[in-house]
Amino acid sequence: MFFAQFILNFFIALLWLLFKDEPTPTLATFNTGFIVGMGILYVMHRFFGTQFYLIRLAKIIKLVLFFFRELIISGFVVMKQVLTPNLNITPGIFKYKTILEKDWEVTTLSLLLTLTPGSVVMEVSESGDELYIHAMDIGQKEDLIRSLGRFETVILEVSRD
Repeated sequence: MFFAQFILNFFIALLWLLFKDEPTPTLATFNTGFIVGMGILYVMHRFFGTQFYLIRLAKIIKLVLFFFRELIISGFVVMKQVLTPNLNITPGIFKYKTILEKDWEVTTLSLLLTLTPGSVVMEVSESGDELYIHAMDIGQKEDLIRSLGRFETVILEVSRD
């Protein structure tokens, strides 16, 4: 329903542009129509049975920003460990039980975790609720588990209405 509301907003903006009857259509007129469409959809969003689409868009942006924050932090941690003369790491594998239920939620968590330096999701159980994760330093497993919990929370905000 997220995309349906956006498409409807886009068509409202196009109608606004056509009904304005300007000799040459301008981007400013389209943007005005888009803003008017957002107002109309906000007033009518309860009839769609879902939340207003900009709220979900804000949650998606929050997930992306959170991922970039974790990416930068883990990048510095890995860089610090690599540049240290004596490597003090103990690689290892551990099992993590996730609270995510939908396949795409588990896939998103796995991809986001794999994209952050220092950890890789090696396998997902057949039931889809357990991840087998290879960590660069198993001593920092608790930090990684806290990070996974935060990822799960933000993914649940995006996926649940």
